[in-house]
Amino acid sequence: MDLNTVLDVRDARSRVPWRQGDAWLGGGTYLFSEPQPHLRRLLDLSRMGWEPVRELPDGSLELAATCTIAQLSRFGKTWRAPAAPLVEQCCRAFLASFKIWNMATVGGNLCNALPAGPMISLTAALDGTCLLRAQDGSLRRVKVADLVTGAGRKDLAEGELLRSVTLPARSIASRTAFRQASLYGLGRSGALVIGVLDPVDGSLAVTVSAATVRPFRFWFPLPPDRDTLHDTIDATIGADDWFDDIHGLPAWRRHMALRFAEEIRRELTTRTEPNAGETA
Repeated sequence: MDLNTVLDVRDARSRVPWRQGDAWLGGGTYLFSEPQPHLRRLLDLSRMGWEPVRELPDGSLELAATCTIAQLSRFGKTWRAPAAPLVEQCCRAFLASFKIWNMATVGGNLCNALPAGPMISLTAALDGTCLLRAQDGSLRRVKVADLVTGAGRKDLAEGELLRSVTLPARSIASRTAFRQASLYGLGRSGALVIGVLDPVDGSLAVTVSAATVRPFRFWFPLPPDRDTLHDTIDATIGADDWFDDIHGLPAWRRHMALRFAEEIRRELTTRTEPNAGETA
């Protein structure tokens, strides 16, 4: 879509002073999908030269905000980490055309803060931390699960830029389990739940997203039983936190999220519960 209110596009490397009507331009798949009458200038991040995916010396993984879904998918297919399958599972949750895959970015998906954003699901589940840069050059870090505060709402100041997301070594060395539901075969995610079992201390994290207006990450020092998991999720996610749109009613989303959470608990803990009498 033509944005006929935009009067100028600047290379973001020029560090021009931020002004009202500015917006960061990553892949542009959202910006150019609908009218943006409040915008007057775009600051293009495409030439920043950030390495899309970088494995750090401490074993963590850094995803640049400008990393495209296609780049992340290619990396995930050759990555040897135990959590590698989760990358492709979340990339496929886009159900988007190859054109979107080659333009949409990790950072754009996070900053749009839409409930069904699969990069939010991926990075929140793996306990990712965002690196944010303010207009004065100062930096701050915030967990992905805290960056998204509601449907389309995020903890970003005016002009603040998402530089990267770092996934800790412990998380990417963990066993993972993935569940997703949509009302339609090629529909937007109505519920997406991810489990992460820490190989060191046996702790379990269960992240509920898509079904809710923001991601909810539940961490248990030891895998909980069925009732504890159910009650914890139900007590934390309020009635207004379940998302409601044409892709699913809140009651259905809640049902699927709780069902998936239990399936994931059983899948990831069955090896450590030989006498539980349950099958995955």
